[in-house]
Amino acid sequence: MGKVRFHYENLKFRLTQSRNIQAWVEKTALSEKKHILSLDYIFCTDEALYERNLQFLNHDTYTDIITFDLSESTGQIIGEIYISIDRVKDNALRFEQRFEDELHRVIIHGLLHLCGYGDKKKAEKEKMRTLEDLYLKKRNW
Repeated sequence: MGKVRFHYENLKFRLTQSRNIQAWVEKTALSEKKHILSLDYIFCTDEALYERNLQFLNHDTYTDIITFDLSESTGQIIGEIYISIDRVKDNALRFEQRFEDELHRVIIHGLLHLCGYGDKKKAEKEKMRTLEDLYLKKRNW
């Protein structure tokens, strides 16, 4: 079984280019001097992610992504990243982006959280956006 895996909860949606995305995620982690031991991306609905947000984070809001860092060492990544496909579709329309580009941005955003980057403060958000843009440009498919 691979280090980067994709799962789908009650969705007709399936990733295209999954092998390319796996390689891109692994290469991005290495660029950040991290080694992925196990990383699961779980694609779900708005409602499913809302319930997790409420249950695990006590946040009564919809979101596009929730990242759970299960790592025990700073140089290694073990984690779960939950992504709402509904929210990604809405955000792609709102930000006038292609769905695939917005999805890839969210995929790499979760990984960057596992690499230690935050996005609560303005400076953190700017750094996160800069890194997202950098790694989006490095897709080679």
